[in-house]
Amino acid sequence: MTTSALLILAALVGSCVQFTVSVSTDVRKNEVSAEKSEKTDSYMSILCSPIPAPSSPSSSVHTLRPVDISGVYVLGVPHSHKDAASRAVSRLAQLLSMFNPGVITQHVDQISLQPRSLLEETEELCLSLSHQVTDWKFVLLFVPADSMCACSPHVAADVKSVVQEVEEALRLLQKRLHRTLVHVVVWSAHHQQDKCECMRGESTNQRLHKAILLKTLQDSLSHILENPQWHSKREDFTAVLQSAPAILDQISDSESKWSDLNQLAVQLWTNLLQSSAGQAEVRDSSVVSVPCPTQERPFLRTQKNERERTVYRASTLTDPVMGTDIPCVDHDPSPTTPTSVHELRPGDIKVVAAVGDSITAANGVGAHQTDSLLLVINEYRGLSWSIGGDENITTVTTLPNILREFNPSLTGFSQGIGNEDSTKAFFNQAVAGAKSGDMVQQVRVLVDKMKKDSRIDFHNDWKVITMFIGGNDLCDFCTDSVFFSPRNVVNRIRQALDILHTEVPRAIVNLVELLNIVPLRDLHRDNTLDCPTWFVSLVCPCVLKPKEGSAELQRVKDRNKAYQKGIRELIDSGWYDTHDNFTVVLQPFMREVYLPTLEDGRPDRSYFSPDCFHLSQRAHSLMARALWNNMLEPVGNKTFTQNFSAGIDLKCPSEASPFFSTAFNSNYTFPGPPPTPAPNTNWGSDFSCVDTAPSNSVPTSAHRLRPADIKVVAALGDSITAGFGAKAKTLLQLRTEYRGVSWSIGGDKNLETVTTLPNILKKFNPEIKGVSKGQGKRQTGFNVAVSGAKISGIPGQVRRLIDTMKIDSTVDFENDWKLVTLFIGGNDLCQYCNDRASLSPQNYSHYMMTSLDMLYKEVPRTIVNVLEILEIEGLRRIKRDSLGCSVLQKR
Repeated sequence: MTTSALLILAALVGSCVQFTVSVSTDVRKNEVSAEKSEKTDSYMSILCSPIPAPSSPSSSVHTLRPVDISGVYVLGVPHSHKDAASRAVSRLAQLLSMFNPGVITQHVDQISLQPRSLLEETEELCLSLSHQVTDWKFVLLFVPADSMCACSPHVAADVKSVVQEVEEALRLLQKRLHRTLVHVVVWSAHHQQDKCECMRGESTNQRLHKAILLKTLQDSLSHILENPQWHSKREDFTAVLQSAPAILDQISDSESKWSDLNQLAVQLWTNLLQSSAGQAEVRDSSVVSVPCPTQERPFLRTQKNERERTVYRASTLTDPVMGTDIPCVDHDPSPTTPTSVHELRPGDIKVVAAVGDSITAANGVGAHQTDSLLLVINEYRGLSWSIGGDENITTVTTLPNILREFNPSLTGFSQGIGNEDSTKAFFNQAVAGAKSGDMVQQVRVLVDKMKKDSRIDFHNDWKVITMFIGGNDLCDFCTDSVFFSPRNVVNRIRQALDILHTEVPRAIVNLVELLNIVPLRDLHRDNTLDCPTWFVSLVCPCVLKPKEGSAELQRVKDRNKAYQKGIRELIDSGWYDTHDNFTVVLQPFMREVYLPTLEDGRPDRSYFSPDCFHLSQRAHSLMARALWNNMLEPVGNKTFTQNFSAGIDLKCPSEASPFFSTAFNSNYTFPGPPPTPAPNTNWGSDFSCVDTAPSNSVPTSAHRLRPADIKVVAALGDSITAGFGAKAKTLLQLRTEYRGVSWSIGGDKNLETVTTLPNILKKFNPEIKGVSKGQGKRQTGFNVAVSGAKISGIPGQVRRLIDTMKIDSTVDFENDWKLVTLFIGGNDLCQYCNDRASLSPQNYSHYMMTSLDMLYKEVPRTIVNVLEILEIEGLRRIKRDSLGCSVLQKR
């Protein structure tokens, strides 16, 4: 194995195994020596258990082992993705080289610079390999998906055209090449909206469109490659579809980019060995785990050598009819139109409406689990649990169809299939992929539609409006924890409810509490269900990708509960119960939903659409019943746990409780907002470290420093390091520099009452020097930070710091170990728009390098902490109704 192969393999498996290998830096480029084989063998003993190999290569493609492959070749890579594809394929080839160090690779960058069709590439490859009759060849045929648009009306024809071209290329390979294993891989490397005009107005469901397209292309290729001609016609040729697309999102961060390329290479390798129909358990994407061939499964995967596997069978419990019997006797409305929202009977409701996401838009509801995944893009609004009105209650269970049994003249419900702009959508303004931030827009459109619609009496008709949102916020929260914080999500929902409260008379709003989404992961942990896990990982990455038992998964659960708690507190504030013609009622039936299971304990897929994420009509029917029951149950005593497997019987209004429940008619007392906690007066920290001793002798290397070896601290920066306003309680105190409590250099009091870096270090070395104390510039120590400073002022601060340390008699400048902290850039960013030239990133780097060079050349025995500039966007979301906040934020 070459030196580069060993190094890249080290990167690939570094998080799985630890190993030490000595390699020479002057190995000649084309040398394949005994020394190299020995290194390969020693490395293999660490990575994979050795498997006895036959003395001669396999004669059949169906008993092919990694050691038999002599060359790796690539077809179909778009020129725009050559670099990423080349690196991924190179890593895959290096994994193969563990078994055969002599394997050769046709790198992607060797392909012609001129764009060519797949058939032209295939013809050229066949010509170049025509003389290789005895060697086994492995061909990766990439099928790019990014040139097509899932939202285009021509997508079906586009997919068909691509699949036909792949089929022709495979026929050519089969006719011209011997001893060849072909793996077909669907490839995607960027977001669809970049090239699709039709995606630019679909900001909320781009990921769903992309996932649908990839799955459609995957299924179409699978159908073609199931043809026996590709795996039964010859013993020296076969073609196989890899079980999941290769997806590489655009990433600016280089470290993440390499990690993703490693994962992609391991995915390609894994699918060389794994079952094409199986799905791996949800994995932690930060860990690269390389599987190995086993004694039982030593071969590269083909259709023919696949093991028999359990095939999922649909539940026999599926109801042939999704209707519901209405057991209620009294269907009459009130004798006269009620004037209070607290005295509404079901028959008094004249209008229904809804806002939300794909659950309310009813994506995929009418698709059966064996149907094409493309149907998930369809919005079956007529079947939607809270707003659909297809057929009637005997065949379709929805809230409007239940209400129509009490008032046949009910209106506002959606019918048929279409998006929110279709005529039949009516007052169903839910948008697939919507998040809490989209609620204001949806509510604004809904209110405008209701005001203009002549079919309703906007001011006098009683309305039921259902809002269900938050699932997509949870799916994305890990991408921006501040933007998707519980406080921000709840605030966006509040803004939408405020519009309804202010502008819509005679309305009862059902705010349905966010479901517990984590149990959906169980569908993707059972290989026998055939769920497209990679597809759902695209749609909902923050929920699907964390490893079971990981801290990341616990954060998902905590965030889920925090959203639910925040919504409960919003409604419990009583903010929406200020007059008699409007209220918002929290309906919590989705708070704790248990995943329906079959008799054998496996999740029941009949409750889900083909993607194992969106819900089927069976689930929508039960949600409609649960919502209806919640509306009749008193506030404070509503059902919040659901086991759909047990079924749900409809409740009815009674003579004692004939009205839809509200806080008022349930005699519910709002707890109000939680009390504001008292200001924190103790900013200390606990200290639990036991070993606080210094090194046995003064270290001579910065790489072997213990905390107690630090004798001197110093700091450079701006107002953050100067402690500007750190303890201020009034505007007059804001300009005071409280340097004694500065995070990186302050030394006031002790760690039990003031947490700073020096106070932590004093637990290791009580005699530490350089700390700043008190206020102002009297006891600054080696805190040379200047309020308002920019990066251009840091070289001057460095010069002042060096001069000050050199003349300080308490410091042994040459021998004392020093810790210098540098934090700068906030003011550069704040004023960047006023002077882009002098505050450019290039100038920032120049001044930073100048400052660090000065420290490097003139200050011995030093560690410099350089902090990255803070993410300032979060500060924009801090709001307070005060003069200080208003003035400073505008600056």
